[in-house]
Amino acid sequence: MTARPFDDQDRPARILVVDDTEASRMITGGWLRRNGHEIIEADTGASALARVRDGVDLVILDVNLPDMSGFEVCEVIKSDPATAVVPVVHVSASHIEASDRAAGLTRGADAYLSEPVDPGELLATVKAALRYYRARAAAENLAARLSRLTAASLEVNAARTFPALVTAATRGAAAVLGSGATVLVRLRDGAELWGSTPGPGGPVALAPHGATALADEHLPDGVTSAVRALPGGLCAALSRTKPECPVTCVAVPEAAVGAPEERDLLVQLGLATAVAAEGLRAFTDEHDVALALQRSLLPSVLPRRPGVTMAARYVPASTVAQVGGDFYEVAELDDRLLVAIGDVTGHSIEAATIMGEVRHALRAYAIEGHGPDLIVERLNAMLRRFHPEGLTTLCVLLLDPVAGRATVANAGHIPPLFLDADGARYLRLPGALLGVATPRPPATTVDVPPGTTVVLMTDGLIERRTVPLDADMERLRASMRHGESPEAICERLLADFGQDKDDDIALLVLRRD
Repeated sequence: MTARPFDDQDRPARILVVDDTEASRMITGGWLRRNGHEIIEADTGASALARVRDGVDLVILDVNLPDMSGFEVCEVIKSDPATAVVPVVHVSASHIEASDRAAGLTRGADAYLSEPVDPGELLATVKAALRYYRARAAAENLAARLSRLTAASLEVNAARTFPALVTAATRGAAAVLGSGATVLVRLRDGAELWGSTPGPGGPVALAPHGATALADEHLPDGVTSAVRALPGGLCAALSRTKPECPVTCVAVPEAAVGAPEERDLLVQLGLATAVAAEGLRAFTDEHDVALALQRSLLPSVLPRRPGVTMAARYVPASTVAQVGGDFYEVAELDDRLLVAIGDVTGHSIEAATIMGEVRHALRAYAIEGHGPDLIVERLNAMLRRFHPEGLTTLCVLLLDPVAGRATVANAGHIPPLFLDADGARYLRLPGALLGVATPRPPATTVDVPPGTTVVLMTDGLIERRTVPLDADMERLRASMRHGESPEAICERLLADFGQDKDDDIALLVLRRD
């Protein structure tokens, strides 16, 4: 039911007159018709119940009926959720005692008149009952719409992407206003996203209008919100959080917002969409800056070394705008190759700062000629002295491509995965994470024959919060296929394991050719 303004509460109604006497029905119906009402008649209780379910606004019900009493008919009407909101006015020539009136009102009637009925009293009673129920229906309808508006606003503000925002806003407008809707959001780069939900009259089309044209035509300088009529019988809420911000548009048919309170609902939804859109723009800007900073702390290119093929990827968390602590490192040391991967706990500028220090210290210790185990020891001492809260996992591998051997030290990190013709296996290495005062084991030396691939990763690639890490590691190990190139491995692992993660991912794959 559409909410109507209070000045429309006296509009004509569809009224069911129930009386087994034809003359009484004619007289009552005549009075009501002269006041513009549409009259439907019934002469028994059964026929009255059948007609009332067809949709009426009010029932004038005689107490004395041949098949059942008017009291019983009223009780059935009021007990059915589909008809309980229909007002019932009892009329009786015989049941006129106070006890009769009390019984009728107690069993559900909204008014009780005794015959002979004065026409003025009847019309006034009908008018009062209709006003009350229409006002009540309007209030309940508005309350339901406000509830739907709240739900729509929550969904709009929960959207994490612009497509999800547009979908939530169109769905919300359709639910709140009971019509088709179109939402238009403009991004900072000028691109526009559309979303449309068809209603009873079909889809709502804004073309050829765009957000820029709508703002230029309908929002003067300094104005952040307005409701405007648009060509094609549309009404749109145009909103922006600041005059310099891109505009959002929520458009519905004009018929859906004929009442002032309906226009208010449209405005509220438009403002919620504009605020959510600006929040997403700010998040996107922050995420882009964080990603640029993160990438500046990682190797810009991988060295080219005969006999070794490498590929690496860094993917920021999809739901976090801050910089993280995941990193990888590849450095040439004369005839050897230093390869490392690590993860500083947390997402913050502090985590990124610690990550940068660890990476640069790692390179410095390696250039001094220290092996992986001594590099781990010195990094642990550095962190404990200068960053006692900066717990870090690290795996360091020093590869001699000519000899085909590698020395590996691990500090609480996911172990490296070795892949050859015999299959894939993790090189399980002991060692606590950096930042913990504990004895550390010596490095491990392993053979790396030609055709061997080594995969180093951070836990963001595979970890799922509800699954043990060992199960996720085994799932990845079982997916490995000998003969894939490092580039192909990176692409496949990110596609199969790295989608929609809430943690950063660093991935480094090398193969001894």
